[in-house]
Amino acid sequence: MDLLDAMKAFIEKETKDLILPVRVDRKSGEHKERPPEVYTMRLPDKGAETKRIPYVLLQYIKSNDTQEPGEHPESLCMVRIVAATYSEDAEEGARCVLNLLTRIKIAFMRDGMIADRYILRPPLETIVYPDSTRPYYLGEMMTNWSMPIIESEVQRIWQ
Repeated sequence: MDLLDAMKAFIEKETKDLILPVRVDRKSGEHKERPPEVYTMRLPDKGAETKRIPYVLLQYIKSNDTQEPGEHPESLCMVRIVAATYSEDAEEGARCVLNLLTRIKIAFMRDGMIADRYILRPPLETIVYPDSTRPYYLGEMMTNWSMPIIESEVQRIWQ
């Protein structure tokens, strides 16, 4: 959870000035804009899939802790980053999701580390979905992170 919380704070800081379109309020007809909201693991409810756009969703996918004979232990974690944007203009919407993912990717690559303990590991994969979901636009990034090693306090008697 600490990695997701650190990523959330990092992405909020890096995207706070990225103002994106919000779905038009049907009652007032008012067009609004704001930075993306950032969530961890799941959106608050089913309606948030469209009502909370623009957003970034951070999902812990898997981890792998290994120690090969003669090697240092290694702990890796994969986090999926889903980006969702809105626009009535198809070109603008697709560009908004690409811009949001690119902003996050550049920040990750520039810093290479989050919270002084999580290190970005290649590859960093990004995809913008080409599907026609207008007026909603989606993309994602798969990230890999080195995690702090957890060492057992129990003597291993089977070695």
